[in-house]
Formats: sequence, C-alpha cells, structure tokens
Amino acid sequence: MTIFSRWFRRPPILAAEIPKGPWGGSGDDGNGGGTGGPRNPWATPPGGRKGAVKPSALDEFLRKARNTGGGGNGGGGNFGGLPSGANARTLWAIGVVVILVAWVLFTSVHQIGPQQRGVVTYFGQYAGTLEPGLRVTLPAPFADVDVVDVQKIRTDNFPVGEGENLTLTGDQNIIDLAYSVRWDIADPRDYVFQLAQPQDTVRAAAESAMRAVVATTTLSQAIGTGRTVIEQRVAELTQAILNDYKSGVRIQGVAIKQAAAPARIVEDFNAVTAAQQEAIANLNQSRSYAQQVVARAQGEAASFDKVYEQYKLAPEVTRRRMYYETMEAVLAKTDKTIVETPGGVVPYLPLSNAKRLPEPEVAPATQAGAAQ
Repeated sequence: MTIFSRWFRRPPILAAEIPKGPWGGSGDDGNGGGTGGPRNPWATPPGGRKGAVKPSALDEFLRKARNTGGGGNGGGGNFGGLPSGANARTLWAIGVVVILVAWVLFTSVHQIGPQQRGVVTYFGQYAGTLEPGLRVTLPAPFADVDVVDVQKIRTDNFPVGEGENLTLTGDQNIIDLAYSVRWDIADPRDYVFQLAQPQDTVRAAAESAMRAVVATTTLSQAIGTGRTVIEQRVAELTQAILNDYKSGVRIQGVAIKQAAAPARIVEDFNAVTAAQQEAIANLNQSRSYAQQVVARAQGEAASFDKVYEQYKLAPEVTRRRMYYETMEAVLAKTDKTIVETPGGVVPYLPLSNAKRLPEPEVAPATQAGAAQ
C-alpha cells in the first residue's frame, strides 16, 4: 500500500528522486547506501564507471516538458519558450518597425517604365497620373496605383480562332469576313475609370462599325478594290463610338484579311460571279460595236459634207462624177456582159457559158450588226 500511495501522489516522470526499475536491486551506488527497491537501469551499475552519466534524448524531452508545462522551475506564461520581460518588448518593437518599413517601401515607392503611366487613386478617387521614373505616393490602403502600358499596340482579330464571320452586304449577299483592329491607350485616366472591360468594349465597337459599313457596300466592292475604303470608314466609325464612351482608346488601323463567299455556298457563289462577269463582257462588246457604228456614221457624214461643198462649186461635174462612182460600185458586184454593136450587127452570145462572179462573203461584224 505504501508503494501505490507514493506512485499516485507523485508520478515518476515529475518526481525529483530517481525512479525504481523493475529489475530489483537497491538502486544505490554499490556501497550499500541504497533505499532498498528496484534499481534504475539507466543509472551507473554497481562497480561500474565513475563520473556523471550523459542524459539520454528521452530524459531531455521530459525535462523540457516539465520546464514549459506552466509551472515548476521553468516558469510559465512565456508561450512555450518565447522570450519575456524587457528584452521581449524590445524584440517585439523592432519586429513591428521592420514590418512597417517594409510595408511603406513596397506600397509607397513605384517604378514607372518609359512606356508606362501610373493612375493614382486615393480611396478610389482619381488623384493624378504618374510619369515615367521613380515615384512616391501614400502607402496602401490610402493610395492605389494602376500601371498601364500606353505604347503597346494591341490587336483584336475577328473572328477569334478558326470559324466564320458572316456579314450581309448592301446588295443582299453574304460574305465571310476576317479582319483585325489595332489600338492603343491614348488617355490612361479614361481607360482605367470609364471602361470596366476595355478589350470587350473595343471588340464590340469595331464589330458594330464593320457591319454598318459593309451593309452600305456591294459585294464587288467588299471583295474587290473597295477594301481600302471600307477599312478607313470602319476605323473612323469605331473611333467615333469609342470617343462617345470617353474610353481613352485610340484606333491605329483596321485590316481586312479575307473577304470571300462562305464555304457552304462557294460553288453557287462562283457560278453567280461567272455569270456576272459574262454579262459585263457582253455589255462591253455591245458598247464597242455601237461606238464603231457611230464612228463610221460620223465619218460618212463628214465625207458627205465635203462632197456637198464641192457640189455647190461645180454641180454638173460633181453630179456626173457621183453617178460614175455609184455605177462602178454597183456593177462591180453583179454579173454583167458588155456588148458592142459595130455596124448594127448583133453577135451570138453564149450566156450559159459566161463567167459568173463568186458570191460575196458577209463579214462577221455585219452579221452581228444585223442580229442587233
């Protein structure tokens, strides 16, 4: 009962005396000075080495646990070994100062690049724009700096990736239109405060302007030489829309990369295009023939005027000359037999063996004129 009462009153771990082991023995130093009980297996055996024994890792752990457990010789209230007292207050003050200095340096000093501008806000209100260089402001959260690149040229492609961008022209045709818009930042303040989503705003404005311009042009202009005019008009209209929004964005240019028929109707589109080209060719041919006929008529009228001038000077001679020329032109194209009757005798004429002139060939231009 004595052993159990001592064990309950003071555990061996926290006891000041040497615990007894389960191997029996007196636990003394071998000179008969023991208390009579189980011997500690970690103590110096009887008759062994002299001198102090180095504590094991388990003993060190138990000792530290007793010292930091909130009582005993180690003291308590120091948060598991943290320093306390005047030295602790000094260390805490130094740590707080270091944190404050680092916070001020990282939130007050700003390096603005040559191509950048810094938009400064105090509690969300605009306070100014920082120019390139090393600039200082109030620390956060009092001041906030939004750095933007004002020289970078941003490019938006329509459509994004692989796909179709179908657009309706003014003559009710559908084309697949691919183009790009280049823009940069003209006013950092408006760019930061006026636009919540700048890229989406620029894309929406450019797409609206392109559809509005293409809707007033024909198919031939959109896929032909009218691209330059369309690009210029789209850039101007997009800039006007963004200026109304006070976006701070400047449009650098619009470039049409592709304007063709959709892949689903490319064969029909090519057939229509071929028919239009054929119609244009026929129209040009008819206009050329009309010009030739008019030129010939004008030449004949001018020749008649000259003949009339000569006729007024010598009517009889001119009349006889015109008669001869006319008869020569008529008789040259007909079969004829000239008979001379000297002395009133009519010779025998074998008309069946007479030589006939070949039939004249009709020129293609004359046939075309008759058809017209």
